[in-house]
Amino acid sequence: MNELSTNDRILLIFNSATGQPGRLGTVLRKYGYEFDIRRPGEGDALPDDLSGYHLVVVFGGPMSANDDDLGNVQAIMEFLPKVVESDVLYLGICLGAQMMARHLGADVEPHPEGLTEIGYYPVQATDTGRDLFPDEMMVYHWHSEGFGLPEGAELVATGPTFPHQAYHIDERIWGIQFHPEVDDETHERWLANGGDKTDRPNGQGPDEQRAGRIKYDQAFGEWFERFAARVLVRERTTLQTG
Repeated sequence: MNELSTNDRILLIFNSATGQPGRLGTVLRKYGYEFDIRRPGEGDALPDDLSGYHLVVVFGGPMSANDDDLGNVQAIMEFLPKVVESDVLYLGICLGAQMMARHLGADVEPHPEGLTEIGYYPVQATDTGRDLFPDEMMVYHWHSEGFGLPEGAELVATGPTFPHQAYHIDERIWGIQFHPEVDDETHERWLANGGDKTDRPNGQGPDEQRAGRIKYDQAFGEWFERFAARVLVRERTTLQTG
């Protein structure tokens, strides 16, 4: 396994002009990391040298990982080989997971029956993912495409609608189909901007999603804190305050 950097900076790459780190930012700030935010769709260049970063996170977006005509997709797909060739830790969330899977040779495609996951849906640990995931957990989704499993990747979480929910390669490159960054503020912003797009096959409307947030978000957030400590942070300790 590659030796990971202990640098203090995390590169956050957004596929939208308004994306924010949400819960992910709240959790990782506790460990003293500094964020370098880039939005390639808004003209931000992506770095050539990743030696100064501990982690790269590519967030989701409304486009497809196959939309090569879009500037942000083209820029990130051209950037991902540098991530793979480096020692930096990588987390792809939804579109970010799909982009990395595509770069590594897997297909990114719609569900064969046209189903989506927009709202709260269950994921289950695979046999090899039981140290990272519970037997079943309700997580927040917003996607209509799924990723194939790249060669050399280990599947650690699955689901009934899209069977590939989380994978890793060498415990350094991680992809998850769902959205642990979505806190209350992010969720309400997404519903305000896209609530009219939730009536797709298998999608959940805004009221059902809000009910799901009340019921499931606390456990989902607690899981992400454990996941971040185990996978994204490892030996680093939180800052002492007070």
